[in-house]
Amino acid sequence: MMVNKHQDIAIWWIRRDLRLHDNQALTVALSNHETIMPVFILDDQLLRNSNPRRTDFLIENLKAMDKGLRDKGSRLIVMRGEPSICLQKVFHEHNVTAIYAEADHTPYAMVRDEKTANQLPLTLTAGVSILSPNQIYKKDGNPYTVFTPFARRWKEQVELVEIFHEPLRLPFPTANLVSETFPDSSSSKLFPAGEIAAQERLSHFLNNCIVHYHKERDLLTQDGTSMLSPYLHFGILSIRDVFQQAFLLQQAKQDTDQHAGIDSWINELIWREFFMMILAKFPHVLHHPFRLDYEQIPWTDNEEHFKAWQEGRTGYPLVDAGMRQLQETGWMHNRARMVVASFLCKDLLINWQWGEKWFMQNLLDADVAANNGGWQWSAGTGTDAAPYFRIFNPVSQSKKFDAQGTYIYRWVDELANVPLKYIHTPWNMPLDIQNTSNCRIGLEYSKRIVDHTQARERTLQAYKQAKSINND
Repeated sequence: MMVNKHQDIAIWWIRRDLRLHDNQALTVALSNHETIMPVFILDDQLLRNSNPRRTDFLIENLKAMDKGLRDKGSRLIVMRGEPSICLQKVFHEHNVTAIYAEADHTPYAMVRDEKTANQLPLTLTAGVSILSPNQIYKKDGNPYTVFTPFARRWKEQVELVEIFHEPLRLPFPTANLVSETFPDSSSSKLFPAGEIAAQERLSHFLNNCIVHYHKERDLLTQDGTSMLSPYLHFGILSIRDVFQQAFLLQQAKQDTDQHAGIDSWINELIWREFFMMILAKFPHVLHHPFRLDYEQIPWTDNEEHFKAWQEGRTGYPLVDAGMRQLQETGWMHNRARMVVASFLCKDLLINWQWGEKWFMQNLLDADVAANNGGWQWSAGTGTDAAPYFRIFNPVSQSKKFDAQGTYIYRWVDELANVPLKYIHTPWNMPLDIQNTSNCRIGLEYSKRIVDHTQARERTLQAYKQAKSINND
């Protein structure tokens, strides 16, 4: 609802919305106030759970945002500390009358915002998701726990909305406002910072890749995925705008196969919404399986095996390639993520929570809801999860999605000279080929730490045991 403007100061509290384009909190603040103070708080609790690469990406995008704000006559005020304390300080010192922010739905964010709202006039708008987790329920009033009916209902409720253009000018308070200096940071070569870079990547994907998404998204060497996840996680792109551009493109296409590609990608956006809803409505998933009947899985939790998995030394080339890509870039192809997750949980029988934590520590796009949902899906413990007997074969996955070994050759240096015939199963190389390839198994390249066939049987028994314990 639009109200008369006031000659006062409103704080635009920036969190996961590092953009000026289609920013609902900023738009509402501007509709009600003439003077806007953009504030970002470096929250120590969140930074402790981050990693240097992701923190660098955040800082680089804050710098880009500050530049964009200065171009419009404003600037970014950076504070550090506990959010409610920081906001109270600036609120009382500068005669602020209102605070606006986009709502977030993680358990931490909801507690933080409730605490702030009890002390200060905080108005929350939509923006982190396309539809709010509080917007979609079953007919009986309960939240969905299965993706397909959730997606069907989601599609029934979603609608085209007004996309807000970034303001031409942003009136900034005349008060003497002190900002923290930006910490030192380094740029990501793979993910350049800023709205312009994010929009360029989105445009490339929509113009060149999305219509083939359903066919190429799993191919490890194709430019088939959007690689937008870091930009969506930090809100450098508006998720509403991203969805709407894809939807309108689909409506403009006549080819049913191209429709399928776009629909497949939109489905991935809905999975993101689904996992946000699951975390908001079932916060126990942060510390327990969604399906509590799998609470008693007898994990081996072999620390040596876990370390080999972390470092890409399992002896399975596709698994090792994925883990090394993560180490070097802070990102991993989605198909590789599923393979390495399945391998950890179901070949090594190591608790999915160990892998979830490792991904949160290392992924540039680490999103607590999507990360938890993905790991529980792979482990078979979550809502709408892969059944426990679905165990990815790392060799067949490798042959299917990296047929020429390009992904493996790119990330596993020890296998650079191994003939294609053995790239997926280097343990089958005769000794003379190992010597000529300078890749002796157990020396230059790791031995397999488990045999997949034997590991699969062990895992099936472990899951059956957990179910039987729960049923007794």
